[in-house]
Amino acid sequence: MAHHLANAIPTRLLMWQRVREYAVPPSMIETTAVRRAVGDWAGACAAARIDVDLDLRAVRDRHGTDVVHHLRADLRRLAPDLLRWHMPRIAPDGRLRPGLTLCLARYPRPGATPLQLVVRTPPAWADAGQRMSLTLWEGPGDGSSGRRPPSPPRPHPHPHPERRFRLDLHRHLWDSGRSGELAWRCGAGGAIRARPGRSPRHDSPWAVQRWAAEAELLLRAEGRPGGAFTVRLGARSRAVLELVAPDDSHAPTFRPLREPLPPQRIAALPVLPEAAARLLPDLELLRAGLITAGRLHPLVAPALASYGREPVAATAPEPSDPHRVACRGEVHRIALRDGVLTAIDHDPAQLRREELLVALGGPPLPCLRAIDTVHREPEALPAVRERLRHGDVAGALAVVEGLLGPGALLRDGPLREELESAAARRVDHGLFRSGLVAEHPAAGTPGSGDGSGAGRREADHRPRLDRRTPAEMRRKRGSRARPRTGLAA
Repeated sequence: MAHHLANAIPTRLLMWQRVREYAVPPSMIETTAVRRAVGDWAGACAAARIDVDLDLRAVRDRHGTDVVHHLRADLRRLAPDLLRWHMPRIAPDGRLRPGLTLCLARYPRPGATPLQLVVRTPPAWADAGQRMSLTLWEGPGDGSSGRRPPSPPRPHPHPHPERRFRLDLHRHLWDSGRSGELAWRCGAGGAIRARPGRSPRHDSPWAVQRWAAEAELLLRAEGRPGGAFTVRLGARSRAVLELVAPDDSHAPTFRPLREPLPPQRIAALPVLPEAAARLLPDLELLRAGLITAGRLHPLVAPALASYGREPVAATAPEPSDPHRVACRGEVHRIALRDGVLTAIDHDPAQLRREELLVALGGPPLPCLRAIDTVHREPEALPAVRERLRHGDVAGALAVVEGLLGPGALLRDGPLREELESAAARRVDHGLFRSGLVAEHPAAGTPGSGDGSGAGRREADHRPRLDRRTPAEMRRKRGSRARPRTGLAA
């Protein structure tokens, strides 16, 4: 019966269930809330693993005190853990969408492109730790990013804010003072409308009942009283719709565009943000009974507590400390003693003799074999792996210490490989943040079609210049004063 229930749950909800369990741990939420309560917005960002690439004095010198006043007010209202909670994610692991620049707030400037407070995610090859960065985007071709003194921008695959992912129109997803708007902005109380001739789908991820109201906000922000907009339904599918508002006393509605438009005009239309086009994952999880309101973010739970249902029953895991092992016709215990996992029903002298016999090639005791298995591939390995994927290194190490003790020495096996891989990937992220590596060292390697990065770039291979090429490389490659020799390095 449980097998049929698992098959009935959409895959995306199972992904979001894991994200809600591991991506924003309670320790992060508690630390961030404490620092935010005392006005330490930079400390709150650090607790939420968000790097701040901002210098408010440089912004004041460059753009004036009025901009700094509004920027500082937004930074004080920013709940970095809430922002991480609502950030776009990708299947199947639920990690942050890589290489994304997402707008949080806009600051108009007369006669110039509005300044934008943006959050960025690193590319996939440098996403260890699942860190983000907060900076100020000043417009096309302007790379100062609010730092002082102005310096070349760190390499980023997509420095321009993405129209499809923007939260300046959805401040309730990151602004602690407006989180109460979540219930009505996500359509929690509305019914799902069906297309003509079709029955309503309660498992649909699309918030169709909110499209008209959200499109009105979008078009107003773009300076358009009405008109057409698009909704991205898939990688190669878009819905082109038209906002219809008969008069001020009627709620806005939408309808398909009557006359088809050329692709160039469709691409220029405003895009309904993903936060408005899709249902809130927390609302879907509550309706499916996959999560309880008590496990939601503290700023999310009050708005959605009344929309859940009885959670799906799950079998509680049995306590694993002390472990119980059938050894020589008896049931022996394995537990933590003096900071290490040991077989407590065996004499220490006997254990030393048995370990010596194992070293000489003899068969190990069942207790020693169980301890070895826990060191190499414990039952909690999936939980450790999920925490490492979402950057919760402290939580992963706490699970390992709870299993093996703080004085344990890791043995070769899947557990050690996971921890070593996480540490090595942190080096890649450090290289990306420092600007020493603009792209993955194995990117574009000839003959490595598996994407494993095992090969190396050939010495005579010249990468093609495109919009993903770092600005410094484009400058050097495009300069006629430099000889063409030595530019392929």
